[in-house]
Amino acid sequence: MMAARSTPPATPSPLRATAGGTVAARSRVARTLRRWFDASTVMNFEESRADRIDWLRAAPFVAMHLACLGVIWVGVSPVALSVAGALYALRMFAITGFYHRYFSHRTFQTSRSVQFVFAVIGASCVQRGPLWWAAHHRQHHRAADTSADPHSPRERGFLWSHVGWFLTPRNFRTDLARVPDLAKYPELRWLDRFDIAVPVALAVGLYALGVLLHHVAPQLGTDGGQMLVWGFFVSTIVLFHATVTINSLAHRFGKRRYATKDDSRNNLWLALLTFGEGWHNNHHFFPGSSRQGFRWWEVDVTWYGLKLMARLGLVRGLKPVPAWVLARAGS
Repeated sequence: MMAARSTPPATPSPLRATAGGTVAARSRVARTLRRWFDASTVMNFEESRADRIDWLRAAPFVAMHLACLGVIWVGVSPVALSVAGALYALRMFAITGFYHRYFSHRTFQTSRSVQFVFAVIGASCVQRGPLWWAAHHRQHHRAADTSADPHSPRERGFLWSHVGWFLTPRNFRTDLARVPDLAKYPELRWLDRFDIAVPVALAVGLYALGVLLHHVAPQLGTDGGQMLVWGFFVSTIVLFHATVTINSLAHRFGKRRYATKDDSRNNLWLALLTFGEGWHNNHHFFPGSSRQGFRWWEVDVTWYGLKLMARLGLVRGLKPVPAWVLARAGS
């Protein structure tokens, strides 16, 4: 009786393996490109690459920086600078007053309509949606300057805390479990999912405004390209880097009034640049206040704006700095 001949195990064809790898790579690229427009697109990433910059996903962010060089060709005018400055101020207030003090810390109350209006203005800053922003900031406070902090300069250095963390697969995601109070609003979820929609609408609107002004008021010396470059690209990039100085510089330079476990510091210059956010050590010691400049001389433009909105009936219940917090401070 002849012994049965064993069949050797099939070995995968190199061509088949290569084709499979190519298909997988194309699929990953396609999902990344979809995330430019739809942030809810599922991304499966290797844990070893979770904290490496995803340059394809970050390409629009890099392109916005390069677009600022357009000032060389479009020139400048007083009206373009005024629009850029006004948009910086309005959007900084939306980030500091609403993305931070309202969405992240719930330090006051407002109506659903006002909440949505400032969520839209905040979304125009190209700092992602309100749920994403609040979720990451809440995690920052839970684990400030530890390995679980998304942007600690103590753990990963200045460049990481300033911008690197913002461009990684781990930090592209919105952890809705951290923001259940906000996730119940479908309009906020929409802004978070399609976080490119409002910035694109703003850019198109500014270009159209420039074209209109060029035709109806040529004496202003502006046009579509100039309004787009100064009003959108330059204003937005300056706004972004001003905002993230609180992650990086405000954990390195300044004075520590309170002995918090993190490295937060109070810095007057950053407070002026960010409408009050530079009083960062104050904030980390007691994040539940609508006010971050605890002393009368600590300039907090966002706090002044919120007080004005309260007088107009647009917001309510601004949480003050408790007396025990002030008593704990040395000066």
